[in-house]
Amino acid sequence: MNPERRQFPQPELRIVPRSAHALSRKQISPGALRVLYRLHESGYAAYLVGGAVRDLLLGGHPKDFDIATDATPEQVRQLFRNCRLIGRRFRLAHVVFGREIVEVATLRGQDGEGERQVHDDGRILRDNIWGSIEEDALRRDFRVNALYYDISDFSVRDYVGGLEDLQRRELHLIGDPEQRYREDPVRMLRAARLSAKLGFEIADASAAPIAELAPLLADVAPARLFDEALKLFMAGYGLASFHQLERYGLLRWLLPALAAALTRDRDGALRRMTERALANTDARVREDKPVTPAFTFAVLLWSEVQPEAQRLLDSGVEASAAWHRAGQMAIAEQAQRVAIPRRFGVVMEEIWALQPRFAVRTARGRVQRLLTHPRFRAAYDFLLLRVEQEPALAELAAWWTAAQGQPDVALPAPAAATRPAGSAALEDAAPRTARRRRRGGQRKRNPGGGDA
Repeated sequence: MNPERRQFPQPELRIVPRSAHALSRKQISPGALRVLYRLHESGYAAYLVGGAVRDLLLGGHPKDFDIATDATPEQVRQLFRNCRLIGRRFRLAHVVFGREIVEVATLRGQDGEGERQVHDDGRILRDNIWGSIEEDALRRDFRVNALYYDISDFSVRDYVGGLEDLQRRELHLIGDPEQRYREDPVRMLRAARLSAKLGFEIADASAAPIAELAPLLADVAPARLFDEALKLFMAGYGLASFHQLERYGLLRWLLPALAAALTRDRDGALRRMTERALANTDARVREDKPVTPAFTFAVLLWSEVQPEAQRLLDSGVEASAAWHRAGQMAIAEQAQRVAIPRRFGVVMEEIWALQPRFAVRTARGRVQRLLTHPRFRAAYDFLLLRVEQEPALAELAAWWTAAQGQPDVALPAPAAATRPAGSAALEDAAPRTARRRRRGGQRKRNPGGGDA
């Protein structure tokens, strides 16, 4: 099939009047309403579109409100001084209202005005052809994302059966699934993410090609996959997304080290730790508490860091260097699939490097320095998660929990000098207190600082 010409079914319009649906202007953000009205008053068509319409019809509360219009990006910029144009692959207008950014896209077509570039393997490299609303609906990925709220009469317009899919709680790709996945392999991740977020099943025809086409994700830019990973794991449904990635064979193409480690996880310890971390993040998102990708990715890559650090320690590498090198290696390896920005990588390395320091509890000064370390809280939370993988660490975690609530002079006494089973990497990596002798002998110094 020629990738330059996609085959779509003929659209059939279904219009739901304002009296027959529950979507209200009161549910739309003030910024999005201003854009909709300004476009409409200027003689352009203006529609709220995509996930916002879908979620509002399902009774949800979307955070982003995207708009489709027949105005070109340049015409949108003429209407809004607070507008900037972005993107090369898809040209978009961003209208900024303080902290709110309203994304405005021109209705896209098949053979109209603009430019389109397709790779030999079917991937779309550039796609800026303008068209009608009927064409735009057919260009979208899933039928539930091709619903339009028309500001001119407050109706909902459905060209592809999206309303029926909402009722049946199913996800259907628009057009031929294999062709659509080849055009943009990230659609496979979106299918997993949407099914997790909405609790919908991926329709059989849309799910069938995923196993065969999943390797196409290896050709997607790692930076783009990081953005998709944030949507998968940091939006409040990370645990469900993780299960869907596993179910459809996508995890190995996003997090290959974790996927491989889970196949060796006979007692389920690593799985328990991973799932607890994702569930905790989901809970924090629901409670509107801050979350950071650094902590989540520190958990997702832990299965590679811990054994590599132990290997380096066994080969005689000094503890801090071993953990530093193990962390860098894990992040560099993962960057071949998902490029983790350096600002998060630094925090991840610190979380990992602090783990062996929890084993040192006899020196009060070291305990205090660790308690006041800027990354203590993240590293401590990570230690609590590790109990899921290594139950023998429960006593150590309890000790540090108690230490945080005690004044300096009343720190809890360290546990007996018995080494818990399964904690070799933690205790063996504890910082060494003895200094190495310099070659030729170590000269003593007197308290005054001069040579003795």
